[in-house]
Amino acid sequence: MEHALHAIAEPHRREILRLVRDSEITAGAIAAHFELTRPAISQHLRVLREAGLIVEQRMGTKRLYRARPEGLAELRAYLAEFWEDRLALLAEEAEAHERRAAP
Repeated sequence: MEHALHAIAEPHRREILRLVRDSEITAGAIAAHFELTRPAISQHLRVLREAGLIVEQRMGTKRLYRARPEGLAELRAYLAEFWEDRLALLAEEAEAHERRAAP
């Protein structure tokens, strides 16, 4: 989970994840969305790949990248705990408010 948190902390990497979320895309097509050098894009892709958030497939001289949603599963579960706790507290507060307002 630490690697995933580190990887998505950087805004360019979050945008790259959005780009590869629904389809495979080449590194060149990814780079076209940014005003960064190709080596910088390659570095971001490496961080995302090492964090398990994307996979790379080589097709001849091209490299295709796509999201690996299961790479975020642990982080998603961790964050869901906070959301579930907050929803439970909200439900308790709403019920207490209704009891106080009831005649």
